[in-house]
Amino acid sequence: MISAYPITPQTHIVEDLAKLKADGKAGYEYVRAESEFAAASIVCGASAAGARVYTATSSQGLLLMTEVIFNIAGMRLPVVLTCANRGVSAPITIWNDHQDVMTVRDAGWILLFAENHQEAVEQHILAYKVAEQTRLPVIVNVDGFVLTHTYEDVSIPTAAAIKKYLPAYKPAKGEYLDTANPASFGAFAAPAYYMEIRQELHSDLVNSAETIKAEYEKLKKIMPEAIKSSEANTLVNNGLLEYYGPKKPKTVLVALGSLIGTIKDVADEFKNVGVLKIKCLRPFPAEEILSILSGVKRVAVIEKAVSLGAADGPVALEIKAAAQGRLKNKIRSFVVGLGGRDITRQMIKNIIADANKGDDAMKFIGK
Repeated sequence: MISAYPITPQTHIVEDLAKLKADGKAGYEYVRAESEFAAASIVCGASAAGARVYTATSSQGLLLMTEVIFNIAGMRLPVVLTCANRGVSAPITIWNDHQDVMTVRDAGWILLFAENHQEAVEQHILAYKVAEQTRLPVIVNVDGFVLTHTYEDVSIPTAAAIKKYLPAYKPAKGEYLDTANPASFGAFAAPAYYMEIRQELHSDLVNSAETIKAEYEKLKKIMPEAIKSSEANTLVNNGLLEYYGPKKPKTVLVALGSLIGTIKDVADEFKNVGVLKIKCLRPFPAEEILSILSGVKRVAVIEKAVSLGAADGPVALEIKAAAQGRLKNKIRSFVVGLGGRDITRQMIKNIIADANKGDDAMKFIGK
């Protein structure tokens, strides 16, 4: 069942899904909603009733959904949502950055980030398999305009191949509303119970990292040509992250989403620069990240989001917290591309040069 409300740059996704239904090419139910809050509420209810569901949104739409976003995770409903990432107001912007999803990063959802169109295809298939196994919702982040409004060749597996990997959804008794097997969802929790319920959600979210890695390996077998990296310099590639570059780099650039493409192009010009792409921000793959960064002299975290009032960007804060007392390398935080500002090759080169300097302060790179 699909329900969504249009918002730039997500609109064409839900328009196309509505057209497929109207033209008789799809068998899902499509429910029109009067707002993003309503759309999230509709898929929440449908998921609680035992349906496989989908929605999509962006920016202010995701913020309007926030109350329900927390409820969906708390009720352990395997909802899948595409976020066409866009900056947030005010001032108004319709262009891409990651400030929208960062506002809900602690809501209890698995958060995946696609570098390109092919990865977006793979991550949506993976998202349903992982969500339904772990009873955790998933947001697949696809950069607005940079990916949502561009075209490139992709390999899409056949319906038969997808069905082999992702069979029909059949929730177990007690996992959906059923008068024959009554269950409560989102019930009132007194202080004696609330903390343990949240702790369980946290633990299951952390443990979902193993499921993500295992299911990604299975997905490779279903669609090997699509998921196989064609880049000889990719040394690590699993469902959580990817490392691209030399075996023993002196500097590693860390980023999320479509920004990775430009960073890889620049890194190719240097013999000692590697690129760490974080595919999964929640659960945060701390051990895998530290393993790659171990022995590296300099780390530059480049992100299209800002944690207003904090000392570093949100991803840099996570990495520094994980690295404290375990790594001795220098970790710098760089904020780029807010509100859709172009990110050039020269900017990345400047960041590489800046990472060598002694200053530890977060830096906004605009030119």
